[in-house]
Parts: sequence; structure tokens; C-alpha cells
Amino acid sequence: MVQAYILIQTEVGRAAAVASDVAGIEGVSRAEDVTGPYDVVVHVEASDTGTLEDQVIAAIQKIPGITRTLTCPVVSAVARSTTA
Repeated sequence: MVQAYILIQTEVGRAAAVASDVAGIEGVSRAEDVTGPYDVVVHVEASDTGTLEDQVIAAIQKIPGITRTLTCPVVSAVARSTTA
């Protein structure tokens, strides 16, 4: 399993619509519109890097209103304990 965060810059006023469109793409586990230098942060998962690039990232980049993306592959994940 390959995971990545995709940081998206959008046209002014398009962040919520882009996040909603991105959330419908297979492989996207979470899409949120945020404040800061990027407008949308997306968490994606795929079986391998080829699938991540060819299906998930390619589909995201076709969405209207996106001006720039930055893909950050996850190299290791640490789960936080929820027990007190």
C-alpha cells in the first residue's frame, strides 16, 4: 500500500468545490479545504506507485479550478495511541 498527501492550490473561491470533486475519486481517503499556502489537502492510498500516479494523481489534476499540486509520498506512518 502506497500513501501520499497531495497539496493543492486552486483558483480563488474554488477550494470547497475542488475538495468536494477530489473526494469522489477512487483512492482518495480524505480531502479538506484549508487555509494557508495551499487550499486543499488530500490523503490518497493506492496499491502501488504506478496506480497512484496513473489513476489517482492523474484524475486529480484534471479537475477544473486546480492551479498547482504538490505530491508528498508517505515514507513512514506512526499511529497515535488513543488509550489514556
